[in-house]
Amino acid sequence: MRVPLDWLHEYTRPSLTAAQLAERLALTGTEVDRVLHHGVADGAGFVVGRVLSAEQHPDADRLRVCTVDIGGEEPSQIVCGAPNVAAGLTVAVVQPGARMPDGTRLKKAKLRGVVSNGMILSERELEISAEHDGIMVLSDELMPGQPLDEALALGTEVLELEITPNRPDCLGVYGVAREVHAATGADLAPPPWLDDPGSRGATVEAGVAIETDRCARFEARVFDDVRIGPSPAWLKARLMAAGQRPISNVVDITNYVMLLTSQPLHAFDLDRVAGGQLTVRQASAGETIETLDGVTRTLDPDITVICDSLGPTSIAGVMGGARSEVHADTTRILLESASWDGPAIQRTSTKLALRSEASGRYEKGLSPESADEALALATKLLIDLAGAHVAPGTIDVAGPAGRWWEEESTTIRLRDEYVRRLLGVAVPRERAAEILTALGFTVADADDGLDVTVPHFRRADVTREADLVEEVARIDGVDKLPATLPLRRGAVGHLTPRQELRRRAADVLAGAGLHELLGWSWSPPELADRLQLPEDDPRRRTVALENPMSADQGQLRTTLLGSLLDVARRNVTHGTADVQVFESGAVYLASDGGSARPAEPHHLAALLTGAARPATWRESQPPEADFFAAKGVLELLSAQLRVPLRVEAASEPFLHPGRSAAILASDPAGSESRIGWLGELHPAIAAEWELGRVAAFELDLDAIAAAAPGPVAYADYTSFPEVRQDLAVVVPDTLAAGEVERIVREAGGPLLARAEVFDVYRGAQVGEEKVSLALRLAFRSP
Repeated sequence: MRVPLDWLHEYTRPSLTAAQLAERLALTGTEVDRVLHHGVADGAGFVVGRVLSAEQHPDADRLRVCTVDIGGEEPSQIVCGAPNVAAGLTVAVVQPGARMPDGTRLKKAKLRGVVSNGMILSERELEISAEHDGIMVLSDELMPGQPLDEALALGTEVLELEITPNRPDCLGVYGVAREVHAATGADLAPPPWLDDPGSRGATVEAGVAIETDRCARFEARVFDDVRIGPSPAWLKARLMAAGQRPISNVVDITNYVMLLTSQPLHAFDLDRVAGGQLTVRQASAGETIETLDGVTRTLDPDITVICDSLGPTSIAGVMGGARSEVHADTTRILLESASWDGPAIQRTSTKLALRSEASGRYEKGLSPESADEALALATKLLIDLAGAHVAPGTIDVAGPAGRWWEEESTTIRLRDEYVRRLLGVAVPRERAAEILTALGFTVADADDGLDVTVPHFRRADVTREADLVEEVARIDGVDKLPATLPLRRGAVGHLTPRQELRRRAADVLAGAGLHELLGWSWSPPELADRLQLPEDDPRRRTVALENPMSADQGQLRTTLLGSLLDVARRNVTHGTADVQVFESGAVYLASDGGSARPAEPHHLAALLTGAARPATWRESQPPEADFFAAKGVLELLSAQLRVPLRVEAASEPFLHPGRSAAILASDPAGSESRIGWLGELHPAIAAEWELGRVAAFELDLDAIAAAAPGPVAYADYTSFPEVRQDLAVVVPDTLAAGEVERIVREAGGPLLARAEVFDVYRGAQVGEEKVSLALRLAFRSP
C-alpha cells in the first residue's frame, strides 16, 4: 500500500518528517517497508509559462521554436516537439539547471542548430501520468513566472506500507490517516464520504438479484449524461504517486475512491448490460468470460460472477468483463459497491492466477457498511469531474443472510484491572478512552472500566477484551512497558537426552571440519526419480502439501540427501570444489494407507566431495573424499556419541555397487537393526547434480538416541599393563573386514580390550581371491 504524504496531509498533518512518521507507525504495528519520493524533489526552476509564438523549426518538420513568457524581463526561446503547442497556451516550463524527477539536471541544449533554454513539459515528464502525446496545458488564470508547485502537486514523499491481513481498513488513505491521528495526536479531518449527493430508495433504471451467499450486500447507482475524458491533473498525480495508472475520469474515480476508503468499486456501461438487470450467482461449469485484461477465462461453480441476460459480465470481487466496460462513448453507468466473501475471492483469484487491487482488499474481509461510504464519495466525484447526473434512488440488496450488519454491534467491557494484569502496568482509564476514541471506537464509562463498541471496519479484528488491550498498548507505546522476568518458582530449563544427543552430534561433525546447513523441509516431486528409487521404496511415499509455495516445493522430504546435493552443486558450480557439509533435521515418511499421521524421524546426513582434507607437506595432492573418508567421519561420530555402529555391505539404488553399506546399531536389548546407509554415490546420480566423486551417509538420530547408553559410569583404569598382539589372518576376499572384527571380539573374551584392522594385503603370497588382514589386539585385566 503506497500512501502519498500530500494526500495523507489532507486528512491529518503530524509535525513529523516522513522518516519520523515511518518510525512512529512501525512502533504502533503498521510496518513501513520504505520511504520513497515521487515526482519532482526540488521545485526550483519549474514555472508557469505562456507561449507567445510557435514558429516552424528551420531544419526539422516536427519541431517548433517557441517564445515563452516565464515572467522574466525577456521571454525564453524553447524548442518543442509536441504537436499541440500553439501561441496563447499556458504551459509548464522547466528551466536549465533544474533537476528532473529522474534526478537528471536539465541543461541548455541546441536542437538542430537552434538554442533551447529549457523545456515545455508533458504530464509524463512530471510523473503526473504516462501521457506523452502532447504538452500539458494549464489554466489561463495562472500567471507567467508563477512557481509551478503553486499550481500543481509536483512531488511528494510516499510511505510504502506492509499492511497485515487483519487490517483491510488500512488499505485506504483515510484508514492510515486514522492510525496516524491516534499515534501522533494530530487532528483528523472528517471522513470524505459524509456529504452524499445521492438519494436512498428504489430506482427503476436497473435491478440486481443475489442468488448466492458469497455476496453479503450489493449497492449500485445509475448515472446519466456521463462525459468520459481525462481526469484533472491533481487526480492523476495522486493516482500515479499511489502506484495506479490514470485511464479516464470514470475509471480513475473508482480507483481513487478505493485507494481512499479501501472499498473497491466497479463501473458498468449500463447500455451494455443486457436487459438492464444484474444477477449475482455461482458460475456454471465451462462458462467463459473475457476480462478487462483481454483474456478469456473458463469458470467453474466455485467462482462467483455478476451476470446479465447474456451471461457473466464480471468476476465478482476480482475483475470486470470486457463486454460491459466503460469506453469513450459511454454516457450511462451503473456503479457497483458490494461486499463479498473474502475466502471465496481469494480462492477465485488464486485459481485464475488473477490478482487485482480489488481482490487483494476483498479477500481480507471488508465490512458491508464500507460499500455505503465508497458509493457516497464516488457519487460526489462523478458529479464534479464527469458532469454526471445521479438517478434517484439506490439499489441496495442484501444476500440470503439478510441485513445482519444493521443489527449486529459488538460492545466489549474493558476492565482497568484486566489491562493492568495483561500489560504488567496500569494505563489510566482516560488515556485508554482517548486512544480507543481516536481509533474509531465508541467508548462509555463503566463501573470497573469502559464499555467499548467496535466500529464496523474493525468488526472481524477486535472480538474480545484482550484485543482492546492490544489496541491500547500499541498506541500508548509497547516500548513503555516495563521489562520483567517471569516468575520461575524453582523451574529449571534443560535439554532432553534426545536434544542433547542431536546437539552433540552436530558439534562432533562441525569439529571434524564439516559445515552445517539448513535445507527446506520440502523437496521437488522429481527427487525420487533422480535418485532412481524403486517404486516400492518407502521414500517414494511422500506427504503432499495442499498449498505449496511453488511446484518445486510440493511435498515434504523423505531424505536429507537432496538438499545436501543441491548445496554441493551450488558450491561446486561457483568455484568451491571441496565441499564437506552436514544437515540435521526431520524427514517425513507417509504411512502405508496414507490416512495415519506421517512418521517424522530426525535424521543426520553428511556429504563430502573434492578433497577429504587438506594435503600435508609430504603429499603432492590431498586425498580424495571417498567411501573410507565418509566412514571415518561416521566412526568419529560413533565414538563421540558412545554408540557402537557397525557397517556391512548392502546396496542402495543411488550408491555405487561395491562402495555402499548399511549402518547397523544395537538397542539396549541387544537387537541389531539398520538405521542408515553409507557409501559413494553412483556416478550417474552424481552427474545429475554436476558433481564428481561424492561420498555420504545418512542415519536415523532417533534410533541412535534409543541405542545410546545412559550416564557414563566411572570405571577404574587398571594399573596393570596391557598385552598387545598383532595377528594376520587370510580370508576370502569376499568376506567383510567388519565381520572378521566381530568374530575376533566375540572369541577374545572379557580380556580383549581392543581389536582393529590396521593393514590389508593382496598378492601372490596369499593366493587369488584371498586377502590378508592384519589385526592389532590389546588384552587387559583389571
